[in-house]
Amino acid sequence: MPLSFDNTEIAFRYRSDKELKRAHFLFSSMSSPFLSKTGMRLTQLAMSWNLPIKSMIKKTIFQQFCGGETIEEAAQTSAILGRYNVGVALDYSVEGKEEEAEFDHAVPEFVKAIEYAATQKNIPFIPIKITGFARFGLLEKIHEGAALSAAEQEEWKRVQDRIDRICATAARCRNMILIDAEESWIQQPVDDLADAMMEKYNKGSIVIFNTFQMYRHDRLIFLEASHRKAMARGYILGAKLVRGAYMEKERARAEEKGYPSPIQPDKASTDRDYDLGVAYCLDHLDSIALFIGTHNEQSCYKATEIIRQKGLQPGNNHIYLSQLYGMSDNITFNLADAGYNVSKYLPYGPVKDVIPYLMRRAQENTSVAGQTGRELGLIKKEMSRRGL
Repeated sequence: MPLSFDNTEIAFRYRSDKELKRAHFLFSSMSSPFLSKTGMRLTQLAMSWNLPIKSMIKKTIFQQFCGGETIEEAAQTSAILGRYNVGVALDYSVEGKEEEAEFDHAVPEFVKAIEYAATQKNIPFIPIKITGFARFGLLEKIHEGAALSAAEQEEWKRVQDRIDRICATAARCRNMILIDAEESWIQQPVDDLADAMMEKYNKGSIVIFNTFQMYRHDRLIFLEASHRKAMARGYILGAKLVRGAYMEKERARAEEKGYPSPIQPDKASTDRDYDLGVAYCLDHLDSIALFIGTHNEQSCYKATEIIRQKGLQPGNNHIYLSQLYGMSDNITFNLADAGYNVSKYLPYGPVKDVIPYLMRRAQENTSVAGQTGRELGLIKKEMSRRGL
């Protein structure tokens, strides 16, 4: 029987009637660009003025897209997902830190998350952003190939030590680390760090994944080059494929500074390279572990068709699929029901600290053509089925 992403009973069975109605309200609001932008602006202002709106945010958009404020709260959400064979990428989503003390403080938080995840069978992944452990300006300077001062060399060594401590913990606990992609003008040191960690920890088993943003026109070639490098050095390439997260910022900076945009000329080119990247990885599963991070139903269909045609098991331990918590439940839960290794990116952290993450989710659902309409249509279909 062919895989279908239209079964709303499976998609939303983990949601109560109340939660489904909340999701309907939120996605209805996000379907209006005016309401969405106004709401985002008012939320940012209210938080900056310390107005008492935390409770309102927590009960609405936060509950839709986040697992909780603490690892304990996120664990409760994770346990609910686990009942339906959905794994979790436990994502401590505190952003925008720039001080050494804050970077140092983040390390034990991630070690704690990894050690906790090791006690739970459905939390196989911990995502990390290198900008959570390194100053943006330092990464930019390294990317440009500029000479570092003695103090900056020491600073970079501390960054490497932080990441190594986290990766070593994951290797010890038999969990997996997803190293997120960053802006193109700081990506080189991120790739270099990811390669170094994979070479150290991906011998014989998969611990570390690097992220390839396929909305960049050079990433398919880079994916193949990364694979050749991994084979030459004797480690498994962990390849997390996403479309990308910084398109408007990337294009604006390229125009402002007068260099060619790294972004694909159109969505069709991104879709083409994304699906080619997935197919390439599925052709080399002996030396690549693939993490398919997408809300695109066609890309998921194509991947599952290749898996079926190759006679691979849906639960192959080198194939993972994932969507963000609060979005595309029709993909996640129907894949899980069909036996695939599927997970939700589950952010957690104090409400005030995850506001940037929530703003991106609201913006994404407003701007991505068809995304909100598809979510709303499925929610309405399930509400009708339940007689709500």
